[in-house]
Formats: sequence, C-alpha cells, structure tokens
Amino acid sequence: MPELVLESNGQTWTLDPSRSYNLGRDPQGDIVFDDARVSWRHATVRFDTRSWVIEDNGSTNGTFVQGRRVHRSDLVPGTAVHLGNATDGPLLNLSGTATPVAAPQAQPGRQPYADQGAEHDAPAPYPDPESYPDPESYPDPESYPDPKSYPDPKSYPDPEPYRQPAPYRQPQLHKHPAPHIPQQHGAGGAGGAGGPGNADTDGPAGTPPPYGDRSPTTFHHISLGRVMRIGRALENDLVVSDLQVSRSHAEFRSTPDGRMEIRDLGSHNGTYVNGQPIDKGGSRLLGSADIVGVGHSTFRIVGDRLEEFVDTGEVTFSARRLTVTVEGGKQILKDVSFGVPEKSLIAVIGPSGSGKSTLLKALTGYRPANEGEVLYDGRNLYKQFAELRQRIGLVPQDDILHKELTVQKALTYAAKLRFPADTTGEERAARIAEVLRELKLDVHKDKKVTSLSGGQRKRVSVALELLTKPSLIFLDEPTSGLDPGMDRDVMQLLRGLADDGRTVLVVTHSVAELALCDKLLVLAPGGSVAYFGPSEEALNFFGYDTWADVFSAFENYRDYDWAGRWKGSQHYQMYAADLDAVAAQSVAMPPMQAMRPPKPQGWTAQFATLVRRYVSVIASDKGFLALMVILPAVLGAVSLPIDWGTSLLPNPVDERTGQPTPNSTATTVLLILAVGACFAGAANSVRELIKERVIYERERATGLSRSAYLMSKVFVLGVITVFQGLLVGVIGFSTRKIPEEGVVLGGLTLLELSLPIMALGFTSMMFGLIISALVRTAEKTMPLLVMFAIVQVVFTGCLFALNGAVGVNQLSYLMPSRWAVAAAGATLDFNRISPPEAGTGADPLWEHTAAAWSMDMAAVLALGVICGLFVARFLRRHEPEVMRK
Repeated sequence: MPELVLESNGQTWTLDPSRSYNLGRDPQGDIVFDDARVSWRHATVRFDTRSWVIEDNGSTNGTFVQGRRVHRSDLVPGTAVHLGNATDGPLLNLSGTATPVAAPQAQPGRQPYADQGAEHDAPAPYPDPESYPDPESYPDPESYPDPKSYPDPKSYPDPEPYRQPAPYRQPQLHKHPAPHIPQQHGAGGAGGAGGPGNADTDGPAGTPPPYGDRSPTTFHHISLGRVMRIGRALENDLVVSDLQVSRSHAEFRSTPDGRMEIRDLGSHNGTYVNGQPIDKGGSRLLGSADIVGVGHSTFRIVGDRLEEFVDTGEVTFSARRLTVTVEGGKQILKDVSFGVPEKSLIAVIGPSGSGKSTLLKALTGYRPANEGEVLYDGRNLYKQFAELRQRIGLVPQDDILHKELTVQKALTYAAKLRFPADTTGEERAARIAEVLRELKLDVHKDKKVTSLSGGQRKRVSVALELLTKPSLIFLDEPTSGLDPGMDRDVMQLLRGLADDGRTVLVVTHSVAELALCDKLLVLAPGGSVAYFGPSEEALNFFGYDTWADVFSAFENYRDYDWAGRWKGSQHYQMYAADLDAVAAQSVAMPPMQAMRPPKPQGWTAQFATLVRRYVSVIASDKGFLALMVILPAVLGAVSLPIDWGTSLLPNPVDERTGQPTPNSTATTVLLILAVGACFAGAANSVRELIKERVIYERERATGLSRSAYLMSKVFVLGVITVFQGLLVGVIGFSTRKIPEEGVVLGGLTLLELSLPIMALGFTSMMFGLIISALVRTAEKTMPLLVMFAIVQVVFTGCLFALNGAVGVNQLSYLMPSRWAVAAAGATLDFNRISPPEAGTGADPLWEHTAAAWSMDMAAVLALGVICGLFVARFLRRHEPEVMRK
C-alpha cells in the first residue's frame, strides 16, 4: 500500500495508508491549520483500498482540488488542494507513490450505527455500478399493461419485473461518511426517512440517531470535568460556522454525579433538546437518547465522545398518512403518503379543490394535519417544529419582499431580522453576496424589485429564503402569471437548487416543465392521492395523452375512486406502500408554548429594524410623500371658503331672549376639519397590513415578534398622521378668530384646538389598521374607508344634538369623532356656541373646563389603544397555527 507525502507551509507529513488523517483547526487533529477559513474538522485524508482520497466533512468554506470544490476526490502526486478558498486558501502539495491499486470485491450494505466507532470512519466500498443488471434486460415500458384494462387490483401482475434499479450515484461523504446505498423504493429515500422502522428522536432510550442511518459528521472526545463551549466565535471549543448560531451559543458540562448537561448561554435562535427549546440561559440534563440541536448542527453523547451531525441540506422528506379534517367532520386531505430521497425536486399538481394549499400548510407545519406525521430525515416535524422550522424555506405565491426597495436593501433587512443580533454587517453582507451569486442576481442587486421581471422577482424571493441555508424549500405556485419562457427558467432554477443538495417541493398548475422533476404527486378532487412516482410515467399511468385530458377526467368523474385505483397499482407498491404500512395516528402535539420558537433578536432590535425598513419603503415612494403633505393641506383648506376669517367665538347674547345666538360657522368648520382628520388618518393605514400580509406570515414563522411588527406600523404611521393632523388644524384655525386663552394650555389656544384633530387622526389610523387586518383583499378597503368616514360625520355632534338622545348618545361614545370634537368644543365653549334645545340640558362633554377637555382627549386616545389590541388579535389569524398562543 503506497505512502503519500503531504507538504504545506514548510511542514511535511508522510501518511500511513493503514489509518485516516483529520485536517482542520482542531488542535487535537492530525494536521492542524491556523486559518479562520478552515473549519474545526475540515476534511479527512485516507486510503480507501484503491487510492488516496480526500473527503470534505461539511466544511463551511469548502475543499478545492485543482480549483474545483469537491466533497470527495482522489489524490495523486502533483494534485493541488486548497482548504477554505480556491485560490489563496492553505495549499497542500502532494508527492509520493499514491498509485491506485486493485479494489477488493464490493461489500453491499453498511455497518449498524451502534457498531460504528472512531476506528470505523472509513466507509465500506461502494457497489460497482457495473454490477447493476443491464437496463436493456428490463421490459419495454410500452409493454406495460393498460391500467384501465385491470378489472380488479388484485389481478395486477407482480410489480417486480417492472421495477427499475435506482441509478448509481456517488455518495456525498461530507454529510455522512459511511456509504449510502440508494433504495429502489422511492418512498423510503436516504436516511430511512420513509421507512416504517424509524422512531421519533424524542422517544425513550434506544432512539436512533437524528439522521436515521447516517454516520456522524465529526467526533469530539469529552473528558470528565471539561466544559465544551459551542458557538460561532473562533475562541469556542466547538466552532459552528453557521449564522443561525450565536457567537457564544451553548456549552456542554459534566455534573458532579458524572452526568452531562447542556446549558444555553443566552443564544438568540435557541438551544434545543429533542426538538424542544430550553429556557434562555437555562440548562437541561442529558440522557443517552437525547439529541441537542444548535443551528444546523445536532449533537449526541455516546460514552465519552460527542457525535456531531451537520445538516448540509441533503435530507430526505416524507409524509405518512396525512389527514386534515375541518369543522363539520369534512376531510379536505385524505390519507396522503409520499416520500422522497435527498437532492430531489417534487411537483404537486391537481385540480382546484384537491387540497394542494392544505397539503403545503401541513407539510410546512403552518397548519399541522389532524392525523399522520411529517418526517424530516426521520424526525417528526410537528413535534420538533421549534427547531426544524429554521431549516425550512417557504416561498408563497405572492412575493415576500417590499417591491419599493432595491434587491440589496430588501435582503439586508431580511438578514437583520432572521440572523442573531450578534452577527456583524460584514457577515450578513457576505452571505447576501453569496446567495446573489448563486442565483445570478448580483447584476440586479441595485435595482428596485418592482423593476424586475416576474421570473427575476421570484428569484429574489428564493434568495431571501436561501439566506438561512434551508435544507427543505417549499414553493407555492412560483410560475403563476409567468410566460412559458420564465416558467421554464424558474423550474430550471429549482432543478439547480435540488442538484446543489436541497429537497425542493413545488405546488404548481403549470405542467409544461414537469419533466425536470424527479417525482410527481397528483392530488384528486377531495384531497386524496391519485398518483405518486416518476413524472415521465404519470400520463401512461392515467392512460391519457395530455394533462388536459387527465384534469377533465377528474372533473367529469368526481365520484370515481381515484385513491383506490392508485392503491391498487404497481406504482403504489413501489413508491408508497412502505409508508402506509404504518398505521395512521393522531398527532400528539407538545404544549403550544413549548413549540413556539425563540426570537432571533430582542424586541427592541426587531422594532428598530422594522421601523428603518418601513421608513425606507415610504421614502422610496415619491408619490406617497407628496400625497402625505398635499392631502391634509387640501382637507384643511376646504374649510377656508366657509365665512373666511370669521370668528369661532360664541355670539353675543340676544337682548330680547337673553340667550346666546348660535354660531353655525364654528360647528361647520369643526365638522369639516374632523372629517378631514378621520379620512386622512384611516387612508394612511387602511392598506398597510393587507398589502404586507404574505410578508408578515412568512416573517412571523421565522420568529418575528407580532407586537414589534404592529408597533413599528403604529409608530411610523402615527408620526405621519399626527403631522397631518397638525397641518389640518393650523390651516383651519389660524385664519379665524379663536379664544385668547385655552382651558388647559393657556395662551397656546391654536395648539390646544389642533391636539384633538391630531388625536382624532391617530385613532382613525388605528381604526384603519383594524380594517386592514380584517379584509381578505385590498379592494375591500375603500368601501369600508368611506363607510367609516360617513359614520364619524354622523356622530360628531355637529349635525344634531347627541346629548339627551337615548341610545344614540351612548353609541356615539364608541366613535373617536365624538370625543375629539367635544375636546375642541370644550376649548371653544360649544355649549354657548351651539346652545342646547329647551329641556335637553348642556352637553357635559362640551363643558368649558380643563377636566372636560382632558376627559375627552383621554377617551380619544383610549379608543386608539383598544383598536391596537383588536389589531393584534386579528393579526393572529394570519400566522402559522403553531405560532399562536
């Protein structure tokens, strides 16, 4: 067996082929590099019975052979290997007699997980692809029996002769060093995610490792009394190069009785044990079956060593007997099972009403199914949503970004909200640049999103999700509204994402590019599975030439048992029978509070970021800025033609009657100013929540604080609305004669009269937010806005006397215009300006006293606070179910 001589930076190592060598920053490694671009356990060099090879261990910055990033590569003398960077990373020069030798007979299968140790890191030889049966020996697909000719599912022929072997594929050893034999059952996939033998990782002792039959990425030895700190900073014992991880995230420490515990160090994205977050700054004792999650890394203590699994994206995903039942007992999703291996692209199609959106919500955990389970590489997504939600990306049908911002700015604000508060601007910028290059958006980074084509905007939405390196990406109708060329571009983008090591599931109505998908899931009316399997075999399965014929059949034969036909087919036996072998079960959910993920940033940091983003959105809209000034100016000026320059003071007493003469000008002017403030305030906010609903839903799922989001809207819109109210009041009152002394502010009468108008605008803005949170479409906001303004006109008290009107007066207390006009009326002494009718008595809200003015103002603001509570309540309806308290 030949030796290999490795030289780097003046040092030389002669490698013995009988053992493997660990390369990285770990001081306990075999070959140590003091370079921040090199991961802790970066790569392994070993002799694999045929030649020397280098295997990347899931490093952050990669291993490069001859300038090309590799996961596994043969090494021969003269090969140039760089760690961390293709051009200037640490260079390894190779020499010696590293000549390949004959390979022994391939050994199928793999070692049981429990038997693998540090001395068994090398994988068993991978089966020789030449040993696969000759594909020519398989029957011609055209000879398959016509499914419609089967009288009885039991008479179907044995599926074995029609089963094709899984194609040979070199295993990605940076994720799981032991070999992974592709399975013929598409439902099972890699890692055993679809097999019936997988147990959930939060079960009792004897639970399998977190990634099914995968081997650990790295081993770390633990000595008694040692503290091992985990974090992103280089001074930690275990450096995790993941922006989801805090600089000092958590630590393992031994207790006096010899047990181990995990202690959270105030991390932003949380530390998890068996998928459930532990208290911030708290600790948890660990058992032999417990799994600790930190970002994309998972740890498990086995004896005196710590096994680390790094989720680099190549995960399996499966749904097992999902059933969703709504009120009334109606099932809108029935017994849906399917499973896919890693690096796969799956399309979900079906007619309207087949449950595609319901399935997407069930698969992402937004609305868990009533029965069944969703398995993320063998882990129950519903039970461990708090941890696993960080590894799932969702691109809704509508764009999840602000179109007024540039691509760079939109991604920058998203990164600030999703990454921990201790990430630096340079770290965020580097990740954004990396994603833009990957999706070929770097040339468009300074363009506004609204100026991009439909396909480019969809790429930006995908880029936003890729910031956190999700392993699973779900897309809802990404090609909706796109022309055929853009449709193809988007589907090719998704194909590339899957090939790069992710699992991608897309719900679509477009059938033009289904050939790019590995698997196709067809839902029949009623929410049951009509087909799951290779996309190229789907039309032949249904016995039609086009998808239009298939969908017409769904419509024309809605009572036909499509699910029964599917379960009696050969494809079912090949791709879903294994999953259905496990009985459906009700989902035993943990306490809802335990499932709510921690926020990546504190409330204040989120509020500040949201305010800056909202201000940037408003500032980029020049039309809105102009309207913000013009609208209140026009509304205030409308009152000027009414008896220009007249007095708003009480008229002199009529000598004949001894009663003051009504001043109709004062009530008319105040009515117009109040209506203007109501309309301006509500118009500012009536569309704000509905137009950002999709953005809020997605950001809420990633840990956004509901109250921080609402308060950012209230703060920015409140400042704008108060400014507008001041402008309306100054224009309306400054040209007229008003009292020289107010009842509260003394000589500042103009300000005292303007404050009720400003408060009315603010509270009307809060009513506008209620409308925006309630409606389902933006088109419904304008009729409700007009209705709101008209109702406020009626209850101002300027058109008719409210005091003494039983029922009507009490109802008016719910209207902000009633209290705002009353506050201004208290300053102007409305009981003298508009004397009460005989027998009704003076209106107590119009008393010319400081107490009456203060009470009226407090009531206006109290209504605004109550509106805010209602808005927060209504926002819950647009959140993932597991996020609701």
